[in-house]
Amino acid sequence: MWGRNAIPFGPLDTWVEGKVKVLVTGGAGFIGSHVVDAYVAAGHEVLVLDNLSTGKKENVNPKARLFQMELLDEKLFELLRDEKVEAVNHHAAQINVKSSLEDPYYDVQQNVLASVLLLDLCRRANVKRLLFASSGGAMYGEADQGAFPEDTRPRPFSVYGVDKYAVELYADVFVQNFGLEFVALRYANVYGPRQDPYGEGGVVAIFANGMLKNREFQIYGDGLNIRDYVYVKDVAQANLMALTHPTTDAFNIGTGIPTNTNQLYEALAKLTGWPHPIKRGLARLGDLKKSLLDPAKAENMLDWKPNYSLERGLAETVEYFKKIG
Repeated sequence: MWGRNAIPFGPLDTWVEGKVKVLVTGGAGFIGSHVVDAYVAAGHEVLVLDNLSTGKKENVNPKARLFQMELLDEKLFELLRDEKVEAVNHHAAQINVKSSLEDPYYDVQQNVLASVLLLDLCRRANVKRLLFASSGGAMYGEADQGAFPEDTRPRPFSVYGVDKYAVELYADVFVQNFGLEFVALRYANVYGPRQDPYGEGGVVAIFANGMLKNREFQIYGDGLNIRDYVYVKDVAQANLMALTHPTTDAFNIGTGIPTNTNQLYEALAKLTGWPHPIKRGLARLGDLKKSLLDPAKAENMLDWKPNYSLERGLAETVEYFKKIG
């Protein structure tokens, strides 16, 4: 889709060289707050929209303005219009894969209907560009061969994965009909500081916090499931590069390096001094056996590549959880 039909968005002049007024939805959350930090550090004017159901005020950069609001709030159009927002970075979502299978209607309402409304509000408020936090891991399905490139035929294994694919398709309609500029960043498994250690997802945070606080946790299944772990600060940098990049396209944001759950456990046990053997539970519904992304396109077109090795990223994450206690 995007690889064959990339659409340049015309003269770049002040859009690229100057500063952008950008609204980050979910900007008080784990990934969104790091994106906000990157935008602020680069000198962009940043607004944050978050209902604070999972996000935290303390995550929000003090140089950004926070609006506590739902995506479905009728005042969102006024915010976009009156603030003359130039770009929207859309990270607000229901992110639990297991929950998406247990309550698909709620998941579609939060992740598809709200996103389509946001697309339409951007059109009506003359927002120029929308960046979307998509998911390569959830969208592509099982990586039976090597790492997935962007032109892989999607075969989602969960409702959450279907949501991400659907929003990309809806966005393409707005690109073709209304000239909206759109970039989908298809994330691998993102980890790092500020990740919730008490949810179903976020295995790095769950393991690190559990080991440091001597809490009970377990590996689901045999621990041989393969994932592509990408550090959140690298992800934030990809969002910064994509904000002013002159294409409408989709990019994998990952490392292409396979790590299974047992290896992750062992690496974190070494960093934390955790002496206990692995506890195992039943495999979970919706869990892929292998998910791996090819990041070559992002390197070639966005001039982005991950700077953090897994070892360095895990060490920083462990230090974060030590500090917050």
